[in-house]
Amino acid sequence: MKRVPCLQVASGLTAAALIFAVSSANAQTFSSSYSSTAPKGCRMIGKPSELNGSTTRLCPGKSGLMVRIAEDDLRETVSVGRSGAAAAREPAAQVWFHPFNSSSHTVEWRSADGKPFAIIQRWYLADNGDPDNSGRPTDKPMLAVTRLPPGEVCHVAYIDAQANPNANELARKAADELARDFKCGKDEVKVIGDAGVAVGLAKR
Repeated sequence: MKRVPCLQVASGLTAAALIFAVSSANAQTFSSSYSSTAPKGCRMIGKPSELNGSTTRLCPGKSGLMVRIAEDDLRETVSVGRSGAAAAREPAAQVWFHPFNSSSHTVEWRSADGKPFAIIQRWYLADNGDPDNSGRPTDKPMLAVTRLPPGEVCHVAYIDAQANPNANELARKAADELARDFKCGKDEVKVIGDAGVAVGLAKR
């Protein structure tokens, strides 16, 4: 019987270990759950500003995380943290879209093996170049993927909901593949799928 060199055996074992590691990573179970940011289920922080009507509210999320929604001059920011103060310090709390905008009251939480790592939320951005019959700007829908702790909280990807009929699937795929390794402040927010009007407004 031919004798197999020890080096080859070791190489075979290393390859098997790598295959097992990759298989284990691919075996993660991804899932979605949902929470609400509707004002009635949230806690208002302070009093609305008499100057511009700015408000801040904290809403319960998943796994002990809180969702912070701040509105100022008809523009919102959404951030996540273990507390309102923690969420306010995250990069996501400083991201303002130029057009008037609002976020949907439904937050989709993407989890791996039950642990949330990203949220997906629908935004509506006012398009001044497309007024309705009353002369008001029409809202253009977009999905934003935001990474969660550990690490900083920031936008990872934008998906134009009007230009992409499968926007929800694209957003989940982006969350699953990009969010956990995304470096806030270093990596550029990705545009996934066909870029439409909403994404163009967001990237101004």
